[in-house]
Amino acid sequence: MNIDNIRQFIKEKAEQFGAKTDNEFNKPYVERNNTGQEALKDNGAYFGFIHPEEEASGPFHDFSLTIFPNDQDLPWLVCLGIGSSGFKNDYELATYPGLRRLFSKLINEKGFCKSDFSDIETSLPKSITGSLDLQHIKTTIKTYTKVLPACQIVDDPESEEGKKTIAAFVAGYAKLREWPSNKDHRKAISEALEPFLKEETIDEAEEIKNLLNERKYIVLQGPPGTGKTRTAKEVAEKMKAQTFFTQFHAETSFSDFIFGIRPDLNNKELSYKENLGSFTEALKYAKEHDKEKVILIIDEINRANLSNVLGPIFYLFEHKMDKSNVEIEISPGFKINKLPDNFSVIATMNTADRSLAVVDFALRRRFAWYTLKPKAIKSNQFFKEDFARIQEIFDWYASSNELTLQPGQGYFIADSEEEMTNRIKYEIFPLIKEYLQEGLIRNAKEEFNNYFAIRINKSLFE
Repeated sequence: MNIDNIRQFIKEKAEQFGAKTDNEFNKPYVERNNTGQEALKDNGAYFGFIHPEEEASGPFHDFSLTIFPNDQDLPWLVCLGIGSSGFKNDYELATYPGLRRLFSKLINEKGFCKSDFSDIETSLPKSITGSLDLQHIKTTIKTYTKVLPACQIVDDPESEEGKKTIAAFVAGYAKLREWPSNKDHRKAISEALEPFLKEETIDEAEEIKNLLNERKYIVLQGPPGTGKTRTAKEVAEKMKAQTFFTQFHAETSFSDFIFGIRPDLNNKELSYKENLGSFTEALKYAKEHDKEKVILIIDEINRANLSNVLGPIFYLFEHKMDKSNVEIEISPGFKINKLPDNFSVIATMNTADRSLAVVDFALRRRFAWYTLKPKAIKSNQFFKEDFARIQEIFDWYASSNELTLQPGQGYFIADSEEEMTNRIKYEIFPLIKEYLQEGLIRNAKEEFNNYFAIRINKSLFE
């Protein structure tokens, strides 16, 4: 294999991704090249890019793009590395969740990605250090075992597949170093990463329908704007089910959902009449129409005090429960020991609402949980550039828990540019500002502020 050919390939990719090397005082990287015959003979050869503030030789700091080659037609190791001197400028960058998310998607079963990129104390796993594919550079890997947060074995770097992997690592390094300065650069990076970032298209409604047939009681959870309620209704339509709908709120009670009594306002004298809650109505219908599928949709299930609302019927939510000798009274004269087989529940839960009740583990055990994530949609009314920018910021800076706060695709649907601008100004901007005030996604505050300043000429910190 020709090492110089791959070195040239990487330099060309770096330039495509925005690395300008014509200014000797403002270089985007320093190239290291230790691929002489002696280094190759000792299996200690490497080459790649290091931080532009580092020297061309000697120990160095911070993130690097490092490749361990050979001239024996054996596999190479392509890595995101860290200099043996540790961090000087890149420690904060190493803590960004998006950096790990990005490189973890470039890795297959013959690679490795650390769970914490700021960790320079933990060694590589045996799947790498003991790999039969890498015995020819075993000593080299042992030397750098603590400072390779992401690495991938490439069987043939000159093959189409090998070059695709190497280009993706260079693209990841370009994002890390913020090389792109125009649309062409960003497009080139996107094209290099696309084969690794492309998510499988899933028919969510069909998947949820299949899950509901298996589990009977499910919760659709996700950020606002991800279409949870719409999807629940779509699933019910797919199943041709008789649908009952209710929405929980802070004052929802057992008497609202199951059974209670209320004053009869049409009677001149004080009297009461029974009130069948939405659950009881749906349940009775299911019992009386056992050939039909019946679905009860509970919107915003965690807005209510679930212990108070569900009461003793909580016991019945076992998707494989056999009839037992325990009967639960639903309403006067109506007792059951098992929910009908044709009766199912789809609940929705907004993961971004921090004021809601915590769902206890007993409920979590009884329901299956399906997460709806923000996703781009094909529609002339969908403003994909705004969605992509907000998604990019969340993906790079948000922790796993904070990802559940990302505004869904519903926020980016508008009939005109003016309407979309107003949605950003009066919906998305206040939402992000509230997150920041609560101490959430703080790492992204300047990115969000820059986006809003350019897009709607407003600052988050006025």
